[in-house]
Amino acid sequence: MTTLVYILHIGGGMLGLVSGTIAAIAAKGGRLHRTAGTVFFVSMLVMATFAAWLAVVVPDQIVNVFIATFTVYLVATAWLTVRRKEGTIGFAERIALVVALILWAPFAILAFQLATGLPPLFKSAVPFKGPVLIALYGFTTVLAIAALADAKVVFSGGISGAPRIARHLWRMCLGLTLAAGSAFTNGFARFLPGPYHVPTIFFLPQFLPLGLLIFWMIRVRFTDWVKRNVIALQTV
Repeated sequence: MTTLVYILHIGGGMLGLVSGTIAAIAAKGGRLHRTAGTVFFVSMLVMATFAAWLAVVVPDQIVNVFIATFTVYLVATAWLTVRRKEGTIGFAERIALVVALILWAPFAILAFQLATGLPPLFKSAVPFKGPVLIALYGFTTVLAIAALADAKVVFSGGISGAPRIARHLWRMCLGLTLAAGSAFTNGFARFLPGPYHVPTIFFLPQFLPLGLLIFWMIRVRFTDWVKRNVIALQTV
C-alpha cells in the first residue's frame, strides 16, 4: 500500500510540474491554459493528498501534513477564484478562510519557537536550519497574507477585475513553486550518493515559478493587461 501511495504521490507531482509549467507559459484564458490548469489542479490534489498520507505513516514527517494541506488550499482557492462569478462568494470561501487561519497557527507557533530558541512544536527528518528555516518563515508569512486576503474577499462579498486574476495567478504560481520544491529538495535529492542531503543548487528551480509570480503580479496589478484581455480572462 505504501509503495502504491509513493507512486501516486510522485506521479501526481511530476504531472503537476509539467502541466503547471504549460499553464504558466500558455496564453492566459486560452484553451491550452484552461486545460493545463485543470490538469495541474487535479494532479496537485493527488500529489498533496498522498503526501499527507506518507507524512502520517513515515516517522518525523508530520510537518508535511500541514504543507500538503497548504498546497491543496492554494490550488483549490486559485481554481475556485476563476470558477466563481465575479463579485460573489459562497460557503467555500468562508471555509477557505478558516483553513488558512488553522494552517497559519501551527506555523506561527513553530516560527516563534525557532526564532526564540525554544524546543520546536514538531519533529522533522530535515533539520530546521539554513534554507529549510528560511522556507518555514516564508510559509508563515505567506499563510498570514493568504488569510488576510481571504478575510478581505469574505467581508467584501467577492472579488473582481485585476485583483481576481492576481489572486488566481499568485496562488497557482505558488502551488507550482511547492511542486518544484518537493521534487528537487525532497525527491531528487534522495537519489544522491551518501546520506540524505539537499545541495543549495537544488533550491534554485523553485525560483523560476517565483519569478513568474512576481512578473504576473506586476503585469496584472500595475498595467492595463487585464483590460486588454478581459474577454479571454472571463473564460479562464
